[in-house]
Amino acid sequence: MKYLNQKTSRFLLSISLLFTFFAGFSQQNNGKIKGQITTSDGEAAAGVNVILKNSKYWSITNDDGGFEFNKVKSNTYTLQISLTGYETLEKEITVTENETTSLNLQLKVSNKELKEVVINSKKSILSKKTDYVARMPLTNLENPQVYSVIQKELLQEQIAVDIRNAVQNSPGVVPISYPSGGIGLIFRGFSTGVNARNGMETVSGRSSVDLGNVERIEIMKGPSGTLFGSSVSSFGGVVNLVTKKPFETTAAEISYTAGSFSLNRLTADVNTPLNADKTVLFRVNVAVNREKSFLDYGFNNTLLFAPSLTYKASEKLTFNFDAELYNVNNTRRTYNTYAANSGITNPNDLKINYKKSMFHDDNDAKTTATKVFAQAEYEISENWKSTTVFSFVGEDVERSYQTYAVWSSPTQVDRRVGLWGPIYNNYTNVQENINGKFETGSIKHKFLAGVNYRLYTSNFSGGRTFTLDNIDVTSDFAPIRRKAVDAGLALTSSPVADQKTISVYACDVVNFTDRLSAMLSLRLDNFERAKVGVTEGYSQTALSPKLGLVYEVVKDQVSVFGNYMNGFQNMQPVTQPNSTQLVLDPVYAVQYEGGVKAEAFNKKLSGSISYYNITIDNATRTDLNGYTFQDAKQVSKGADFELMANPFNGFNIVAGYAYNDNKIVKASVAAIEGNKATGAPENVVNFWTTYTFQNKLKGLGIGAGANYIDKNYFTAENTVYMPSYTVYNATVYYEQPTWRIGLKFNNITNEKYWDFWGSSNAPTSVLANLTIRF
Repeated sequence: MKYLNQKTSRFLLSISLLFTFFAGFSQQNNGKIKGQITTSDGEAAAGVNVILKNSKYWSITNDDGGFEFNKVKSNTYTLQISLTGYETLEKEITVTENETTSLNLQLKVSNKELKEVVINSKKSILSKKTDYVARMPLTNLENPQVYSVIQKELLQEQIAVDIRNAVQNSPGVVPISYPSGGIGLIFRGFSTGVNARNGMETVSGRSSVDLGNVERIEIMKGPSGTLFGSSVSSFGGVVNLVTKKPFETTAAEISYTAGSFSLNRLTADVNTPLNADKTVLFRVNVAVNREKSFLDYGFNNTLLFAPSLTYKASEKLTFNFDAELYNVNNTRRTYNTYAANSGITNPNDLKINYKKSMFHDDNDAKTTATKVFAQAEYEISENWKSTTVFSFVGEDVERSYQTYAVWSSPTQVDRRVGLWGPIYNNYTNVQENINGKFETGSIKHKFLAGVNYRLYTSNFSGGRTFTLDNIDVTSDFAPIRRKAVDAGLALTSSPVADQKTISVYACDVVNFTDRLSAMLSLRLDNFERAKVGVTEGYSQTALSPKLGLVYEVVKDQVSVFGNYMNGFQNMQPVTQPNSTQLVLDPVYAVQYEGGVKAEAFNKKLSGSISYYNITIDNATRTDLNGYTFQDAKQVSKGADFELMANPFNGFNIVAGYAYNDNKIVKASVAAIEGNKATGAPENVVNFWTTYTFQNKLKGLGIGAGANYIDKNYFTAENTVYMPSYTVYNATVYYEQPTWRIGLKFNNITNEKYWDFWGSSNAPTSVLANLTIRF
């Protein structure tokens, strides 16, 4: 490991020098055009179309409003600046060989109006602009935390209709489908749900997520308890969905996707102002999905309805409201387990047909997710802002038949089914944030102070059958029907204690110079669980700091950073075998990380590389006599690398590599000490590239990519594992301003691979999409 650390350090230094070299290197060939676009109020105009008429050059302004055209032949051109719904601006310019033509242009639109134009103006897939990651307006280079942003434009390129495919565009991220029906992600050696929505708590454990209302997906790496708390953050990080917001022009987009396994998916995105002054804006997104499984039994039918409203009460006060109603009727994935003496090391050993289901699709599930969000944003002064947010999220399970396969040999299996529901889980949050800027002498500050109140209420009922039968999968067998399951079920209801959490937090980003800054953050959580039945209630208090340091080696292009981050999980008391009660402390994870970030070549290249170490010193363990102790230790360390580039017009690259070494350092069973932790693949690679022709075939595009996931262990004994796999995908499309058609080929080599729970994944499939914009 010492060798690995030395090797990693040299690699980090090499990448740093490489980024620095590239950032400072600029070769002029013919002429160059470099420009800056601003709004009528002097702010940077991001996401604006810039076209050099009668040439191959076309671009979109970056987050700073900048654009750049290289290797332009000497001539006189007309530069066109366009924004859907607003006046087009044109300017004549002359390009001279080996010289740079610089210009500054101003749009007749304010920054607030510009931000609303979302549907018809493409955003660069390289953009990492976000106010949610740090809960304040920090650029990527200023932020001492590594994070990925997956834009909806990238998802459209890939015709992504499932969030499991979408999240694999972030380095190291491996999707997992919970047997309960939800979606989870593994990265940096730990699993987490999709637990944040517009920066507030959400859930996806029993209902999953539809992409129909997603503007972008933000994945923050490392324990993030300081700003998000234990209910949102895992030790690996945070996944935040940013939803689509209303804007000031009338526009609509209709999209239909059909494909293998009887997939039929229709989405609609409609936006319109509701009054002449455009102070009341409305948008609604709808998605209907119907799909069969690639197995001989199984299906997935969903419906999403997501309205949103913005009311601009005054120049200083804006209200935002949105809701999501998501109905799901589908079959769950089977949870496979393996007896110790089964002789099974991985699912490849099983003799069952890859496309065979052992359960009929009348063992289905019906769930509903309801999400309500309200925000009031008030500009106190030029430098201070108040944001008040209310969020309610509820998951309701009418019924959820969940299937279990217990393998005693590669051919013999016990079949079991559980019925869970009715169940409801409700999460209510009220949050107040104050953001501001101020100076102390020559030192500048960006400041955040916040408070959050959280209430969790729940009710639970369900039960599981004993073994329904034992079958030989090499012989003919019938799938188990619901009627047989219901006859063997014993259902019970269990009270669930209410939980209340009050949190206060603060963050100060101190800019000592225009290149050197430090982030100082602290959170205090008080968690209370009420008494339920004979189980006493309890209270815990957790303190979570976060420290970061950033130095920009090349101003606005390359930065080096380091951080100390903390995450925690509240733990309920445990009743020991001798009837005594052990009060547990919150479990803490501490991360140390350092690395390099780059945004170079007029932000046509965005990259980062970092090395991290996450340690849990007070994990809980249980001995052979059933007693619980809080003295286990786990260490997860590794490196993340991300590269996103647009080297020239029409050509995009998204690539990443993650190495993770997550080990159980100390445990109640000495035999597993030093073993790999479960669900933590060592190497993960993602790659995607597309090229859209710019001249005679303008609008025609092709793309291809791959995802490699290393083997990961299913048991702490490291005896059963899920095999490594590589999945290749490709696309071809033709796009015009008002319409787009595309074909997507998934798993083109027909790779056989399994998720963490041992369920087989889809073979080769084809998707066809038609999108029309009005």
